[in-house]
Amino acid sequence: MSTLVTVPRNGGLTRTPSLSNFPNWSFIDDILNANLPSVFSTNFNAGITLPKVNIKEEADAYFVDMAVPGFKKSDFHIDLDNQILSISSETKEENEEKEDNYTRREYGYSSFKRTFTLPDSVDDGKINATYTDGILSIKLPKKEEAKQKPIRSIKIM
Repeated sequence: MSTLVTVPRNGGLTRTPSLSNFPNWSFIDDILNANLPSVFSTNFNAGITLPKVNIKEEADAYFVDMAVPGFKKSDFHIDLDNQILSISSETKEENEEKEDNYTRREYGYSSFKRTFTLPDSVDDGKINATYTDGILSIKLPKKEEAKQKPIRSIKIM
């Protein structure tokens, strides 16, 4: 417990009266720190995550693979603006079920956006993307002058 300090007008410091006369209410802390159901102790946004991304560089291209199962090709938006590659998706789902004595309506919404700054070595006119088995794959070919040349031997004359 911290000690409260007041500063009077004349600039001197004085201590406030001790709070030791008050009852110990530590049981309230015990209740608040107990294992409550997860709805009370977690962030409501904890279920929203960004898709995992693997980026691999090879001699002639970069490869970006993103794990996004359960989507369709039409759910993705891939944009390139001034060397910034943006990958985003937005899905909405609504279900309604009516019976004689009740109506159940459920809806969901999810979205994500990942952005990457591309190096100058990427040939942006040849970028292509595929979506297969829940993996979005983007190939970022390198410009011809940026491709790694094979090792060659030079003869001494």
